[in-house]
Amino acid sequence: MAERTEEVMVDVDGRTLKIVNLSKVMYPTTGTTKGEVLNYYARVAPVLLPHLHDRAVTRIRWPHGTGDMQFFEKNLPSGAPSWLRTVTVPSTGSRGGRSDKIVFPVIEGLADLTYFANLASLELHVHQWTVGRNGRPRNPNRMVIDLDPGAPAGLQECCEVALLVRDKLEERGLSAAPVTSGSKGLHMYAALPGRSNADEVRDQAQEIAQELTAEHPRLVLWKMTKSLRGGKVFLDWSQNTAAKTTISPYSLRGRDRPYVAAPRTWEEIEEGAGEGLGQLTHEEVLARVDEHGDIFGDLLGGP
Repeated sequence: MAERTEEVMVDVDGRTLKIVNLSKVMYPTTGTTKGEVLNYYARVAPVLLPHLHDRAVTRIRWPHGTGDMQFFEKNLPSGAPSWLRTVTVPSTGSRGGRSDKIVFPVIEGLADLTYFANLASLELHVHQWTVGRNGRPRNPNRMVIDLDPGAPAGLQECCEVALLVRDKLEERGLSAAPVTSGSKGLHMYAALPGRSNADEVRDQAQEIAQELTAEHPRLVLWKMTKSLRGGKVFLDWSQNTAAKTTISPYSLRGRDRPYVAAPRTWEEIEEGAGEGLGQLTHEEVLARVDEHGDIFGDLLGGP
């Protein structure tokens, strides 16, 4: 028997949207439904949307929940509402002299966010550069370094290394904000004035990774060779390459549980370096937002 489709029409910021299958289970381990996913994104929107502002968004979709297949989606899907903002950028996969282009959506408001959440776009990934109203990419206004632990290293070691990365960033006059990735590692962000292009930002991140590897060779690794990662924290500086994206702070992750790329305080990171730290679920993140607001924006000096 075919699955019965639930439909409800809702008004979101003056836009009428058809929402389907609210009771569909998106996270089988916890029984978290699509309705709960939509509720999470609606409630976290005030702190999430400022960090999606003017950024092209790549989505990862799980149409039948995280226990089933997934797919990346960069281009705006067919049938998308005409009121969604888009930006067209060249594709790095152009062939035979032909310049292919990608038409990315830019998520500007709650209606946009609801539309994509309804498509089971659990994960929202963004570049560190933004786009102007003329549709042209600007220089990055953030640097990101992905701290990826190689077993048996874990989040505790990531916290140790995050403190070292913070010192290196401060030496360069940059503020820093830590985000537990919702997967196994931790992301370090720094606000930038936008004077350097993506390649220059990537090289600055690589320089930090190389310096820390030289100073802490038993703990830190800057080379991408996977066979060298055991027991160390790999600092992935390449996430700053113009074509690459990183999970947005406050985005859900498509894991067995509804974990979130969750901004953390430096007090938590300092404590985590001694006792270890855990990933946070969507309910925990909502409680933190209700109590503390936008930790990530505050640490970066504003979104």
